[in-house]
Amino acid sequence: MKKHVFQVIKAAAAAVIISLVFVLIFTLIIQFCSLSASVIKPVNQVFKILSIVAGGLIFIRGDKGWLKGIIYGLAAVLITYFLYAAIAHSLSISWTFAIEILLGAVAGAITGIIAVNVKKSA
Repeated sequence: MKKHVFQVIKAAAAAVIISLVFVLIFTLIIQFCSLSASVIKPVNQVFKILSIVAGGLIFIRGDKGWLKGIIYGLAAVLITYFLYAAIAHSLSISWTFAIEILLGAVAGAITGIIAVNVKKSA
């Protein structure tokens, strides 16, 4: 049980850190290029999903990958959402937040299923 909890915590933490790195790089790109504000949200969604996938593939092992995936996917979305809200000093919860939560859970579940079925290279 303890092992499962640590896997979920590590996967969520990795997803949050990777997401922050993506956002920092994207912020630099925005500073040097004239990008429309309409591209920011979709790109951030892609970054969150890629971060969830990376965190799961790195840390999820064993069994019940779908359950671990849902939990760490939800945790990663919630942590990043509230972290970005704290950075922006603005919190707005809307129907798009529900979609983000759903996407995080689905991405986590799919990644968890894949991660527990991938054999480690020897």
